[in-house]
Amino acid sequence: MLMARRFGHTWWGRAWIEALEHRASLDPNRLPRGRSYARQGQVLSLEAEPGLIRAAVQGRRARPYRVEVRFRTFGDDEWERVLDVIVAEAARAAALLDGELPTDLVNGAAGAGVELLPHAGELQPRCSCPDWADPCKHSAAVCYLVADELDADPFVLLRLRGRDREEVLAAVRRRRAGAPGAAGEPPAADPPATAIDEADRGIRASRAWSRPTAALPEVPHPRPAPGRVAVWPSDPPAEAPFDAAGLCTLVADAAERAWAAIADGASLGLGLSDGEDLTRWAASMPDRASLAGLAERAGTTLTALERRARAWQVAGPAGLTVLDEKPWRAVPLHQAGSRLGTRRRAC
Repeated sequence: MLMARRFGHTWWGRAWIEALEHRASLDPNRLPRGRSYARQGQVLSLEAEPGLIRAAVQGRRARPYRVEVRFRTFGDDEWERVLDVIVAEAARAAALLDGELPTDLVNGAAGAGVELLPHAGELQPRCSCPDWADPCKHSAAVCYLVADELDADPFVLLRLRGRDREEVLAAVRRRRAGAPGAAGEPPAADPPATAIDEADRGIRASRAWSRPTAALPEVPHPRPAPGRVAVWPSDPPAEAPFDAAGLCTLVADAAERAWAAIADGASLGLGLSDGEDLTRWAASMPDRASLAGLAERAGTTLTALERRARAWQVAGPAGLTVLDEKPWRAVPLHQAGSRLGTRRRAC
């Protein structure tokens, strides 16, 4: 049984999901539909900026719904405390650059009175749909995909809190160089590299390598069934050896074989000969009339193709090998008896 794709593979991504689901605890019925929308690609666009997430979600109506999720940003004093925590350990900035959100950074910020991760009350979703639920399925879909963004880059969380990656890193460099600057001022030019190098002597390699790493994401699961082939918009050129319907059939077959290879480990059958591939097609025909049409197009008889199709259904390519072997003729019974009598007299 195929498992549906999960959201929130990192511990901070899961914390975001927990805040969303806690907000919906009084009316959680929209969450499963929101997950389905997120998995099916109904979220057409997604943008994160300080204090705000904007998205367009395709619902049942022709026009996509507009979704906004507002988020509390930090004031200058709160950012000063966050930066103090980041600079206190060189490994913390290195972890952020490596795509991780260290637990000691989050705990240190909390100890300084600043909560980096959101709680349910901080998520304020709004949607242009008529549903009164909070969150509705459209805003839930957006929030589930934000967890993916956070998994990939923890700086997205800092951006939602009010400062983007470049601002945070520039402030960290200034502090390490001994020039913190006034709160709220725009980032100044980076200090010379020599000053940074002298102020930041790094950490011991053993400590850096002993830092716990985030769990690897799960292998994505294929869809529960192969996709549908779009209707071909026009007929192929007259000189083409196939028509539009035949081409769509070939594309559908290729999609189904690729899906089976991913889902069940089935062979793609790329090494089959033309005759074997024809037989594979014949074995999948739904009725005898379809098989007769295939035999006519292939220039063979219905009886011969039907015989080979049955062999394929029993044993695949091995069945054709047996079918093509030279027939073995048994010795007639009266000859076998006479030979046996001759041997007895000789004895």
